[in-house]
Amino acid sequence: MTIDTIIESFGYLDDWEERYRYLIELGRDLPPFPDEARTAANKVEGCASQVWLLSRMQPSPEGSVLTFQGDSDAHIVKGLVALILAFYSGHTAREIATMDAGALLSDLGLSDHLTPQRSNGVRAMVQRIKAEAARALVTN
Repeated sequence: MTIDTIIESFGYLDDWEERYRYLIELGRDLPPFPDEARTAANKVEGCASQVWLLSRMQPSPEGSVLTFQGDSDAHIVKGLVALILAFYSGHTAREIATMDAGALLSDLGLSDHLTPQRSNGVRAMVQRIKAEAARALVTN
């Protein structure tokens, strides 16, 4: 699912219970995460729930394009993983460096409705993704 589709769908949902259900649905739609990738190296530190993230880098004429795969052991967090991955995945490292997930969460109204622990977890995911993008920029 694209980030544009997700943003559009959020616009149709009136109350927060519906939005949380939609987040859970997004998490259920994530591709299966490989069991062998549930390692300490792929675990995102700073999340209260367990969150794992894999990144792949593919060269392109515009620079390295990063794609991400993720998972969590908590339903709402897994939905947040899906949202963040839809936002960042498929962009170049240079683009990722300038993208603002905080603005996305604010535009969707999520920043006002996430617990501090979940907000910290989202920040940790974003930091990890931006670190992967920074590594890709150095290797090119």
